[in-house]
Amino acid sequence: MILRPLSRGDQDEFIAAMRASRRLHGRWLSPPTTPEAFDQWLLRAREETFVSILACRRQDGAIVGYFNISQIIRGYLQSAFLGYGAVAAHAGRGYMTEALELVLEHAFTDLGLHRLEANIQPGNEPSIALVRRCGFVKEGYSERYLKINGRWRDHERWAIRSEQWRARGRR
Repeated sequence: MILRPLSRGDQDEFIAAMRASRRLHGRWLSPPTTPEAFDQWLLRAREETFVSILACRRQDGAIVGYFNISQIIRGYLQSAFLGYGAVAAHAGRGYMTEALELVLEHAFTDLGLHRLEANIQPGNEPSIALVRRCGFVKEGYSERYLKINGRWRDHERWAIRSEQWRARGRR
């Protein structure tokens, strides 16, 4: 797997992949599926508090998923939120696990973050399994936390701190 920043040239492939992944994403998330939504995402990716990364297969460059590190707070907190989505055609092959490990390395080394939090709807077992495999710990539960597809949805709070990530690397 390789990670690379989102770019304008990704629009057609990304939108096609997200449209083809609607059943996989279901009620869990709503990624950009129109040129207008993609343009808004690309604009946001230029902000200092938002990093958008594509996960691509090394052998052919195919997009297998994406990650957003958002609401980056500097100073004493050094924290951010993590969002992500897989491409259905590549789901279940371990690509997102490998990519998330690379995202964590980027977050805790290049970005210098101390903590990364992922908020996941309780029934989203594949997503919960992903963060658990990568060392995140469940910290709590937030009712009606995030509005997705027009509805307020409950979420579990999962997080990993830099020292937890470093300790995993030593095993």
